[in-house]
Amino acid sequence: MEIFKIIAIGIITTISVLVVKQTKPEIAVLLGLAGSLLIFFELIDMMSGIFAVFNNIVTKTGVSSELFSVLLKIIGVGYLTEFSASLCADSGNSSIADKIMLGGKIVILVLAMPIFTSILNIILGLI
Repeated sequence: MEIFKIIAIGIITTISVLVVKQTKPEIAVLLGLAGSLLIFFELIDMMSGIFAVFNNIVTKTGVSSELFSVLLKIIGVGYLTEFSASLCADSGNSSIADKIMLGGKIVILVLAMPIFTSILNIILGLI
């Protein structure tokens, strides 16, 4: 199972960071980043299956593929924002992490505007 590989990378990275942090804190941050990226790359393979399911939903429902594309972008921005903010917080930069989270929320709101517009058009069409 893939989860065991992800857990192993996470535990090995955490132990490595704790050992190195005592002598070289700047390298510990890079180790944490490297471990996080390894986990992220492991997850990319699984994401192809998710895209196939979304494509199947678009085909069966007849809903605009552009709306699902926006939805996937929103999900991606959310995950990347959380990932980046966590890295900053782990390295002791919680102020920057907060700004990244704020930026991510604003980008998600901007990306969601076509969905809001589409829902409004559907409601107006029903009235």
